[in-house]
Amino acid sequence: MSSKLFLKTYLLQWLSQVWCIFWSLVKIMVPILLIVRVIELMGWIGHVASWVAPLMSWVGLPGEMGLVWVTAMTSNIYTGMAIFYQLGGAEQLTIAQVSVLGTMVLIAHALPMEVAIAKATGVSVWFTLVLRIGGAVLLGAILHYIYSGWSILQTPVPLLWQPDVSNSDWISWGLSQAKMLFAAFLIIAGLTLLIRFLRFIGVEKLIHFLLKPFLRVLGIGTKATNIMIVGLTLGLSFGGGLLIQEARSEKLSGQDVFVTMAFLGLCHSLIEDTLLILLLGADLSAIFWGRLVFSFFVIACLSRVIRYLPEHKKNWFFHLPKNAD
Repeated sequence: MSSKLFLKTYLLQWLSQVWCIFWSLVKIMVPILLIVRVIELMGWIGHVASWVAPLMSWVGLPGEMGLVWVTAMTSNIYTGMAIFYQLGGAEQLTIAQVSVLGTMVLIAHALPMEVAIAKATGVSVWFTLVLRIGGAVLLGAILHYIYSGWSILQTPVPLLWQPDVSNSDWISWGLSQAKMLFAAFLIIAGLTLLIRFLRFIGVEKLIHFLLKPFLRVLGIGTKATNIMIVGLTLGLSFGGGLLIQEARSEKLSGQDVFVTMAFLGLCHSLIEDTLLILLLGADLSAIFWGRLVFSFFVIACLSRVIRYLPEHKKNWFFHLPKNAD
């Protein structure tokens, strides 16, 4: 085979892989985005937030901050940040309170889309919702009692950044979602190419070796390393297509997929999402280190519990998804 024909074949295989991954993601994202948009326009988010308001006192936050969290859970972090500034969060909260709120947002956000992605990998919907919402409240309460009990970070939060108010009409919304999908396509293309390159030069094996002790404590096989890397760097939304493809491959056991996705449910997109919440004035002790340590401890315990469950009870939590058509 000539080098020209080899290159052409390789590029076609790569583009085919990129398209399959992207299309599997689009089939999940577009319907969810439309549903969430309708919910926003009908004003249902505000009603749900009123139910959540009493819960905010458990984590030391004003009731109206429940609207910020519910908005982030049903939509995304950016929308939650916009609501945060509209409610004057930067003027009335301390650094400790913003750190608590930011950590809860980081654990539980964009749930309609990210729960659907987790479901496509074989993880049950009810488990993902309980883990992420319950985990957010539990860690929020732990941080609140640590910060208030030791009088840590009790100074007013500094105003580091404020988002521009964008138009809310359908055309503007459609354009912003199209840009987001195009960005997802470019990220998938770049990441798959990078993975192929790292595999070619042997770096992928080194990454697997370095993560092996960490994964062993979590009870995850080294074959799940790619899922872990994608989730920790890109998150569940942008990395969803790759996560689904890896989960549907025959290389991973159902338990490996489950434990990996559970960990990523609590702790993903460590770079972009953390930087966004940092702009609100939150402290890294909560939004990065606290979230990382909490996720590691919870999932290390969970993996050991799951290991001893009878097979028929494991089906309550996860199952191996069928291969994509």
